[in-house]
Formats: sequence, C-alpha cells, structure tokens
Amino acid sequence: MAEHPAYPVGLRLAGRRVVVVGGGQVAQRRLPALVAAGADVVLISPSATPSVDAMAETGEIRWERRRYQEGDLAEAWYVLIATQNRDVNDLVSAEAERNRVWAVRADDASAATAWTPATGRSEGVTVAVLTGNDPRRSAAVRDAIVEGLREGSLDAPAQRRPHAPGVALVGGGPGDPDLITVRGRRLLAQADVVIADRLGPRDLLDELPPHVEVIDAAKIPYGRFMAQEAINNALIEHAKAGKAVVRLKGGDPYVFGRGMEELQALAEAGIPCTVVPGISSSISVPSAAGIPVTHRGVAHEFTVVSGHVAPEDPRSLVDWESLAKLKGTLVVLMGVDKIGVIAEALVRHGRPADTPVAVVQEGTTAAQRRVDATLATVGETVRAEEVRPPAVIVIGDVVKVHATG
Repeated sequence: MAEHPAYPVGLRLAGRRVVVVGGGQVAQRRLPALVAAGADVVLISPSATPSVDAMAETGEIRWERRRYQEGDLAEAWYVLIATQNRDVNDLVSAEAERNRVWAVRADDASAATAWTPATGRSEGVTVAVLTGNDPRRSAAVRDAIVEGLREGSLDAPAQRRPHAPGVALVGGGPGDPDLITVRGRRLLAQADVVIADRLGPRDLLDELPPHVEVIDAAKIPYGRFMAQEAINNALIEHAKAGKAVVRLKGGDPYVFGRGMEELQALAEAGIPCTVVPGISSSISVPSAAGIPVTHRGVAHEFTVVSGHVAPEDPRSLVDWESLAKLKGTLVVLMGVDKIGVIAEALVRHGRPADTPVAVVQEGTTAAQRRVDATLATVGETVRAEEVRPPAVIVIGDVVKVHATG
C-alpha cells in the first residue's frame, strides 16, 4: 500500500491530559513545548534526566515514578512514547490505538499515529515542517524559514509593521553585519526610515528594500541645532509622520552611543521607543583580535573608558590616577588621537611603562588589523602605523595571552 502523506494540524492542548512515557533525552527535548502549550502533562517513568526532574520539582509536570501500566492513557488526548524498551513502546502504542489517542513514537515513526514536526517560532509565527520520515531535512527546512523570517529576507506581510509608528534604537554591533542581533536585523527589515551612524554595520543597508529612506546621521543639516539635537528632531519628525523608524547605531546604544539622550527626547515627544541592545566593541573587537579581556591568573577585571577627552582636559570625567592603579585590563574606546597622552598619564600615575598594548582598527570587519606596542611606545606606534578610527585599544597583560599559550 502506498504511504499517504501526514495531515498537518495544530493541536490545542491547554488544560488537556498529555502522557509522556519515558524520562530520557527525548522527553527532555519535547516537554518544554508541551508545557508552553498549557498541557496537563503526566510523565510516567521510573527515572528521568536532571532537567526533567527539575520540571517536576517546579510543578510544570506531574511525575509518576514508576513503569507504564495498562490504563495510563485513560482520558489522555495525546501521548509521547519515548522509552528505550521496544516491548513497552508497543504496549503503549496498542493502548493508544484502542483509545484513539494520537501517539508519537521516538523509536519507530512508522508505528506512530502522529509525527512531531520540526518547529520554530518568530514574532508570533509558528513554523512546522514535515518531510516524511526525514527529521534532519525537516530541521534544515525549518531553520531556513525561521532565519528568513527573523532576518526579514523572507517576507511575512502580517509582520511587516508590528511596531509602527515608533522608533527602535538598534545596536548594530562592532561592524560585521552578521553580529547584529536577530531582533535588530528583523526591525531593520521592517523599517520605513533608517537613520544610521557612520560606525554602524553599513553592509546591512544594501539589503534594504528600495522604498526605505536611509539617512546618514552625520549629514543631517542642523543649522542652529547641535548635531545630536538635530538627530533627535529627525527621529521625532519621521515617527510623527507615521513611519517605522530605526536608529541604527554602532556597538550598543548605551555604551558611549548617546542612546539614552535619544530615548529621553522621544519620551518627551510621546513617541514609543524600543531599545535593542547590541554587541559592544569593547569586548567583541578584542575577542576578534585574539585578546580575552579577562583570563584566569592574568586579569580578574576589565574597565571600559572613553578616550575622546584627554586626561588633563578639565571636561574629563575619568579618574586616570585610579585607573592606573588597577591590575586588570583597560579598554579604551574613541581614543586613537589621544592615546599618547593617555599612556603618559597612566605611566605617570604608576602603571608600568612596559605594559602591553594592542590597538585593533576596524575590528570584526574585513579591514581589521592589530598593532601591538607598550604604554611607552603606543603613541609613536599609532602615528607611525597611521592607525585611524574606529579602533579599540586594549591595555594589560591579556594582550600577550594568546601569544604565550
């Protein structure tokens, strides 16, 4: 007899009895989804994995610590059969057939009356894929669809404007377009207007549909306004026009990104705003260059500081004398043109002149390069090597960790 395709259906199990026979790895993978569906889950098994045990301890499931017995499927709507004993699985299947209970079998899909699809979720959409008796292919197709929905490359019309009108402050990460968060990429794909920083992941802008208005934040005319005030006004103006606006920023919006200033301006104007954190260059760029900001036996702390204001400048809010006394890693952002005087201040306040320094330019991008020096030489080295922003400067013994082991 020719095999017929499965009939796809979504089960509404909230408040309904579901029996799981067997407490091993299969149950561990499947139970969270059953609990999330609101099912009244009863686990029947003499033993269980620690994760399954924890679900019973917290009351998410009821665990009867014994072997399967005839009659366990009474009043059940659905059963997952997942023991390692074929004879037991056959007995459970037989009871399910008699009671007309849909049964999934982990050991033999051909003996089951239901199959579990490969499932994934993105913004209220559940994707369930069945490709016959080929779970790996089902998972691969599922992953491709969910990734497309999350990135915005697969259009789901009902998702296009869930947050409009309003503004999303999106941290774009350190530069590599693959390092933006999934949520950030999805909001970017749904935008009508994108106001982007120079240090944002520029490659992502090329993927936007033609109708999206892309504005370079550095080129917003501001006349009598300060540049930041002009950006705030542009965000408010476009949002009030009913547009879905994304403010695409490099790194994280709240790490030297003035994101809070923009959020405050939007709040004062009554504009709803979503903040999407980003991967900060303070950690990711050193990592991309082979430098851990902490390492066992080398550094138990790291400090991130802005270097855009020189140590002797009265506007500086940084206590360089205290920083010089720390034994851990110092990460300096926006400090390329000031690194010479920063290094001098650290040495003057007690940091050894031979402390290793690494300067990583355009980290995580194809143009990344690393220049090594010490506090005594970094100012001249940066000038000689013509290092240009953006660059992350790492000061401390962690700079040498990779080279020594």
